[in-house]
Amino acid sequence: MASDGRAPLMPLPKPPARPATILELDEQALRRARRKSSASIGVTAVKAAEPAATAAPESPVAAGDEPATVARKRPSPVEPRRPELPAVLAAPRAAPAAEARPGPRRRREPSGARILFVLDTNVLMHDPSCLFRFAEHDIYLPMMTLEELDAHKRGMSEVARNVRQASRALDGLIAASEASIEDGIPLSALGNREARGRLFFQTQALEARLPESLPIGKADNHILGVIAELERRHPEREIVLVSKDINMRIKASTLGLAAEDYFNDQVLEDADLLYSGMLELPADFWDQHGRGVESWQKDGLTYYRVAGPMVPQMSVNQFVWFEGELPLLARVCTINGNEAVLQTLRDLTHPRNAVWGITARNREQNFALNLLLDPEIDFVSLLGQAGTGKTLLALAAGLAQVLETKRFTEIIMTRATVPVGEDIGYLPGTEEEKMQPWMGALEDNLEVLNQGDPAGGEWGRSATQDLIRSRIRVKAMSFMRGRTFINKFLIIDEAQNLTPKQMKTLITRAGPGTKVVCLGNIAQIDTPYLTEGSSGLSFAVERFRNWAHAGHITLQRGERSRLADFAADAL
Repeated sequence: MASDGRAPLMPLPKPPARPATILELDEQALRRARRKSSASIGVTAVKAAEPAATAAPESPVAAGDEPATVARKRPSPVEPRRPELPAVLAAPRAAPAAEARPGPRRRREPSGARILFVLDTNVLMHDPSCLFRFAEHDIYLPMMTLEELDAHKRGMSEVARNVRQASRALDGLIAASEASIEDGIPLSALGNREARGRLFFQTQALEARLPESLPIGKADNHILGVIAELERRHPEREIVLVSKDINMRIKASTLGLAAEDYFNDQVLEDADLLYSGMLELPADFWDQHGRGVESWQKDGLTYYRVAGPMVPQMSVNQFVWFEGELPLLARVCTINGNEAVLQTLRDLTHPRNAVWGITARNREQNFALNLLLDPEIDFVSLLGQAGTGKTLLALAAGLAQVLETKRFTEIIMTRATVPVGEDIGYLPGTEEEKMQPWMGALEDNLEVLNQGDPAGGEWGRSATQDLIRSRIRVKAMSFMRGRTFINKFLIIDEAQNLTPKQMKTLITRAGPGTKVVCLGNIAQIDTPYLTEGSSGLSFAVERFRNWAHAGHITLQRGERSRLADFAADAL
């Protein structure tokens, strides 16, 4: 609090270009508004309407909405005739100001009116293209958000790149728009037709009306103060804070401000709805789909063409199974309306079909190995908790196709270097030596795959180990930009810690003949601001669904030991 008892003002780097007029309009101000062509109101300059005989200028409020003034007036015994003010920030008035905010709330109710979304800095850091993801609604950027963006623009990290991209987008919008900043910049100025709202900047100091217990010097409190002042000046407008920071949203809710998470990057709201890649057929499947079934054989595999009501529920490369008198383990090859072609699988649970000495121990592992060994599948994603065999299956399939069938030249393995506990700091050595602490899973699985034939003795195991290591390259994810991998078996471990943008960067490194395998467990996400629904692994699973050259399997049963299985369930 200031020495005179008033709430302190929120400082800005520069004073406003022109002072705003007082919101408390009296009769004298209204008479001046009739004579002048424009007047400054609130955080933006709003053009005053012409007299009744002159048509009012076009307002960005949606057609059919009733324009509402952003000003409050003092009661007067004689009600003067007020000019219509097509305020840029105004929205249709649905309820009095006292009913607009009935206490704290965290999620807004859907409505047809334009909403003013105030963006926190972490939203732009997380998704630099979020400016164009709010459809017809408007966006407001406090000055503190711009200050924080400026503080994080330096460096080569992913956050710094996102900040620089967001800054370039803001600069491009300002340069491409003919409208003034005070009137709001159309978000479609750069060709994004889906963004039909406007972008507003804080152009003047706003009085912070927050509890004295909240320190004004903190950036989050500055933003909350701006939102509180916006609500006081524009009670008819729904104003919502968008932030990836949970504590920021909690503080906003305790102050009676609407706040919500950024949901645009989430491919699903519930992890249980994530595509599993498998479908169990009901007991009456053959009764409903067995009529007119066609079958044929090709390359040692049997194909069935079935038709029925369950076919539209299937996806391309989805595995289906049926346990009964006529058991079936198959993969959906093609879907055409209510007709599908099913292809039987190789039984990789039998020792004669072992892959680099590894056999599938359950149904899901059998499905996964069939995907990993199929030359027509270019992208495979394996999801599952610890101990389900994701890394072991991928390495076994990769070694078999690199050293036996010569389909690929080498295996490249990388992962997101996100520590579980305290970071160990800088590491000496080459790129592969720096990555060794992160590749414990690789070393553990190579020991299993390197057991080989006991008759070979110690010399045989040593020669096999040298041969395997000569075909496996460990690469850091930080140096993937600009690279192209040709005829490589690329394994991305711990993919649940990648953002959708990072996942896109890695997958697009694949050149001709390259197969990409993503491994992860969305229940173990260590990256800030990522959730099960917004993880890059979930993003890839949903986006590659129904593509003819991609497959996904969720491994459900752990195969490490009875101790690990019990701990996974009980702890």
